[in-house]
Amino acid sequence: MSTVRVRAVRSRLRGLRRRHHSTSFGDFLTDLYMFGLLAALYGWAFLDASRGFLRSPLAGGGDPAEQRWLVVAAVLTAAGFGWAGLRALGPIFVGPALQSWVASTPIDRRVLLLPRFTGLLAGAAAVVATLGLVLGVLSGIAGGGDGLSAGGTDAETADAALLGASIGLLAGAGSVTAQGVRRARWAADLPGQVLLVAGAATAAAVVAMHFTGTPMARPRFGVPLAVPLMVSVVALVLVVFAVRALRRVDKAVMSTGAQFASSAAAATVMLDPTLIADLLESRRWRAVGSVRSRPFRPGPLWWPLVQAELRRAVRRRGALLGWAALVLVQYAVALAVPGLAGPAHVITAFLAGDRLAGGLRAVTRSPGLRRALGGDDTALKIAHLAVPVVAALLFFLVTEPVAGVRPPWLDVTLLAGVAGAVYRSGTRPALVYDGPVVETPFGLIPVDLLRQLWRGWDVVALLIIVDLIATA
Repeated sequence: MSTVRVRAVRSRLRGLRRRHHSTSFGDFLTDLYMFGLLAALYGWAFLDASRGFLRSPLAGGGDPAEQRWLVVAAVLTAAGFGWAGLRALGPIFVGPALQSWVASTPIDRRVLLLPRFTGLLAGAAAVVATLGLVLGVLSGIAGGGDGLSAGGTDAETADAALLGASIGLLAGAGSVTAQGVRRARWAADLPGQVLLVAGAATAAAVVAMHFTGTPMARPRFGVPLAVPLMVSVVALVLVVFAVRALRRVDKAVMSTGAQFASSAAAATVMLDPTLIADLLESRRWRAVGSVRSRPFRPGPLWWPLVQAELRRAVRRRGALLGWAALVLVQYAVALAVPGLAGPAHVITAFLAGDRLAGGLRAVTRSPGLRRALGGDDTALKIAHLAVPVVAALLFFLVTEPVAGVRPPWLDVTLLAGVAGAVYRSGTRPALVYDGPVVETPFGLIPVDLLRQLWRGWDVVALLIIVDLIATA
């Protein structure tokens, strides 16, 4: 199909969408203004809170060189997760209707997807540029400045924002180029894996050098103007390759991104994170593929269930890697911000146990599965709680050297509380949306829905308060 016909199809679709929308262009501008106003207000509140925290005694006590290297590790890790998110999203995708009625026809796919590609590049550049600007401002605050510069000058702050825009453009174009790869798709996931490994290795090196007493040089965050320009040149080259790769983006790849986007949108609207968690869980198990089947050792009913949970954890390498990553996070937090080592210990221990509570969630949400397994419901849930509790206990033992000075009774109390938090989180039933709401000056607040969403985290918050009071 020619380019002219693609434009005609796009114009036709635009006209059909307008018939289904009753909002005017003025309403759109009003929504845009409100979004910008809220972003500015919350952004300023975040920077003001960051200024107060970075200048408070709570943020002090760490070695500045170690803190800066850990910031580098955090940036590398965030970049790796960002690439993984782009790969999971597509990032070029179309909805089910467009897949069935437009993308299935012999239409020029490059011209069809070019507006989406342009929006992706603009959005990625804007988001990463904002992150670079925020990092520059926070670096200026941490360095004792007024928070309006990075390293002391406004020019360096602008260079950080320009570098962020260049990296965002590079990531957007590179992800679309990788999306068009039909063979050796493992190579498309390689940049994200390299960034994650680099971030983990940097944090592990900082921790190892700290405990061995090896001195380290403080990294410089100043970015010469030549670096953003070089990244921009590479990004423009990748844009050319990405435009050529648009014709190779097939329906299977676009439908995968659409499924992820629709699940994320539904989870956001319904305030139910399980909608996106179930999709990710199914993807993980499909990636495992075939496994070697082995019979369980005989014993009481709870014993085969515990063996099944152990095999679930072993076959999910991501869960074990996540547990090890949380150990590294706890050590990094203790080195960077010693004042937050205690609260971070409780949070990371809860996350370490909750990541391995998949069997507990499955049994809780499936009455048919409980009837098939037999036995008492409480006994089934406690049997599936054994592996997460052991994981939390091992986490406590491994990270105890950097958890702060605590009396023994407090460690036992916190560990029991974390086990209770994991149980509350894993046994959370399906959300109920007809609960009571409270009218406030800020609007109606669904307190019952928030209570359901915070099930498990409420115990964690209580444990943090107990820890702060007992160690004050």
